Amino acid sequence: MFTDISDSIEACAAHYGNDADAMRQYLIDGQQKSLELPNRGPILFEADGQLSSEIRAAYLKYGFYIFENVLDAQELSDIEQDLTQLKQRFAVKNGDKVNAKGETALGVDCKAPNLLWAKPLGDPLGGTPIANGRHQVKLFEPTAAIDAPEESPFVLLGSLQFSPACLRTYAHPELLKVAQAINGEDFAPFHECLFIKEPGLGAAVSWHQDGDTHWDTPAFDAQIHGFNFMAQAYGSTAVNGVWVVPGSHVLGRQNIKQMVVDAGSERLPDALPIICNAGDVVICNRQLVHGSFANTGFEPRITINFGFHKRSSVLDVKGAGIHSEAAIYDADMIEKRAHAIGYAIEARRAQYPNETPYSYKPLAHSSTDFSWQPDTLAKLKDYNLLDLSI
Repeated sequence: MFTDISDSIEACAAHYGNDADAMRQYLIDGQQKSLELPNRGPILFEADGQLSSEIRAAYLKYGFYIFENVLDAQELSDIEQDLTQLKQRFAVKNGDKVNAKGETALGVDCKAPNLLWAKPLGDPLGGTPIANGRHQVKLFEPTAAIDAPEESPFVLLGSLQFSPACLRTYAHPELLKVAQAINGEDFAPFHECLFIKEPGLGAAVSWHQDGDTHWDTPAFDAQIHGFNFMAQAYGSTAVNGVWVVPGSHVLGRQNIKQMVVDAGSERLPDALPIICNAGDVVICNRQLVHGSFANTGFEPRITINFGFHKRSSVLDVKGAGIHSEAAIYDADMIEKRAHAIGYAIEARRAQYPNETPYSYKPLAHSSTDFSWQPDTLAKLKDYNLLDLSI
């Protein structure tokens, strides 16, 4: 059962003027196409411990799969409590050093970027050189309410250092087993963040593909730029969610400007929304053409993003310079960045002592003490300076 978003569809369409009818029908048709696609269900493994062949085949075909009911009610409650506390720690406005209580705002003492802000219902990346210009077109920017703030929080980077609940979710044993199935037991970390799409405020993310480094390599394949898990705190809809072009991950780098020209609008005809409930986790290939419209509806979306790479995709490879400074990722740097996985596993073990934790092979012989302690989050400060960005 999914949330009835009829009112949100109408509210969204109302922002589009002469295109209102076209946008309304696009949302309705996209919703129907998404729910008909055979790529959702619980995480299932074969008798030998491998990921279900049906799940693997669907993921490889479409480029994404929706794992249902991964996070139980207690874990979702813990996440929601953390999100509430995080919001209370946000600066009053972009550039401020204190929160509404006059306390030091979240992340102001960090060297690494963390809380990013955007104009309500804007598209801060589209048509700009940011992220090596991969957001090739600017999406329509609806007009926000007259009482909307000048800017609102959009993305929280390096989220594991700020949220114990997100750190624990990062080490969900079944999700890490999926990562192993897709990228091998020596898989490497990538990047973590929270996407914040509040009703009436949440900014758009223009159509793009995440991969940057390996498009022209002779070893190119459909998995070379890794994947993201997208855990849903509140669910995802056709209005507030990510839209994808299924199967586009196998086609190489796409000319998105031309795709929009061919479509006659930003409403790409082959795209559909990822629709899921709170507690569902999406695995999404980073090479998929994807994006999201401004959240002009009534349902919030906060997505807990965390991604993983094949080790061969990052070892001795020069990074793209998007999520961190461009550098050649040697074995020592990869292991240091992977310490976040070790801390997360132990944080989860402390919270769920009756759960069998995942065993991450690359850290099996590490001398680092990853045990969950009161200062564990402090050890992760600025860890995202080492994001393995390809």
